[in-house]
Amino acid sequence: MDEATLQFYRSNAEAYARREITSRHARLTAFLALLPPRAVILELGCGAGGDTAEMLACGFDVRATDGSPEMAAVASKRLGRPVETLLFHNLKEVEAYDGVWANACLLHVPREELATVLSLVWRALKPRGVFYASYKEGDAGGRDTLDRYYNYPSQDWLRATYAAAGKWNSLSMERGEVKGFDDKMAPMLFVFAQKAPDFRPS
Repeated sequence: MDEATLQFYRSNAEAYARREITSRHARLTAFLALLPPRAVILELGCGAGGDTAEMLACGFDVRATDGSPEMAAVASKRLGRPVETLLFHNLKEVEAYDGVWANACLLHVPREELATVLSLVWRALKPRGVFYASYKEGDAGGRDTLDRYYNYPSQDWLRATYAAAGKWNSLSMERGEVKGFDDKMAPMLFVFAQKAPDFRPS
């Protein structure tokens, strides 16, 4: 995680938490529809816990995490349950989750590190596990007006990076726009991927 970006979220946790983003709910519904009942979900970058609350209300077993301890504390208070501080490169689990939800967080991973982080997500998923992440579209890494780093991938670069991270049964990508914390509209890539089945001999 880029240090300046992480410090931004640490310093602005309360203000960020007051901003509710509703444009992704259709994608959250689509993600949950791909999972079995009571599936175990890892949420990366949970922010204020809005998506966590929705997943819990639908009966899923959610491990909510955020890279900022201040943001994790805000989410924990909102949810009435512990929220862990977890940096992406510290993800250690193997085949532990039916789904991984990473809304608007992996877009901050430095480009040269994204394949490694995606490989950790791939490893943490069970065979046929479902993975959602979103990114601001572009063609080179850079910073926004708030000095937050974004990897700004193109569709082709992102597909190649996912392919380098692990074997996927399917990968779909759609485009859209979202208004960010800086009140600017940004072109987005929304990615759904399913880990390939496990072909290891029994």
